[in-house]
Amino acid sequence: MPVAIITGASKGLGRALAEALAGRGWDLVLDARGGRALAEAARAVAGYGARVEALPGDVTDAGHRAALVRAARGFGGVDLVVHNASALGAEPLRRLAELPLEGLRRALEVNTVAALGLVREALPWLRGSAEGTVITLSSDAAEEAYETWGGYGASKAALDQLAAVLAVEEPWLRVWAVDPGDMATDLYAAAVPEDDSPRPAPADVVPAFVRLLDERPASGRYSAPSLLEAR
Repeated sequence: MPVAIITGASKGLGRALAEALAGRGWDLVLDARGGRALAEAARAVAGYGARVEALPGDVTDAGHRAALVRAARGFGGVDLVVHNASALGAEPLRRLAELPLEGLRRALEVNTVAALGLVREALPWLRGSAEGTVITLSSDAAEEAYETWGGYGASKAALDQLAAVLAVEEPWLRVWAVDPGDMATDLYAAAVPEDDSPRPAPADVVPAFVRLLDERPASGRYSAPSLLEAR
């Protein structure tokens, strides 16, 4: 069975992707900060017949990242790392003139530094996998200048660049930075609580990720809505 590590997997896109992969025969190591929600997600994922290890913790902690990789090795290795964990930097979002610098540091640590740290921890086993893959979660805020999204967008832009360089340095891996598009998630609700316009559920976006795993296109940055439209 292929083995995936998914961070931020207790709800939203992380949980939806975990359930989809479990249904396709993957074994999974799941991370989130909230232990109760993560345990509930793990039970749902295990219902598909997958082996599941759920490790609550903070991805900014090097020891926690090492534990995630050890758990995956216990299942046989690491074939896929999905860095889905994200921090906004401020809730709700704020203009740069009002953004606490500690919030910006938190966004960079979770969204960018922790992603590289986890990939580096898993890299020997990703290199040893016939289909070693890294997926990072991007955002259109990484490319567009949206008011109040500066801190979060900067962290995602930095993550996009890390993914692009990793793809050059590790040409035998697939490294995809994926912009999932707007989704109905707790993260978006915390970012812009006054915006209650309808958005796709995370489960509706997951087929874009499955398509990437099935077709294995070249490393690069992809838009989930575009992948879904082209199906």
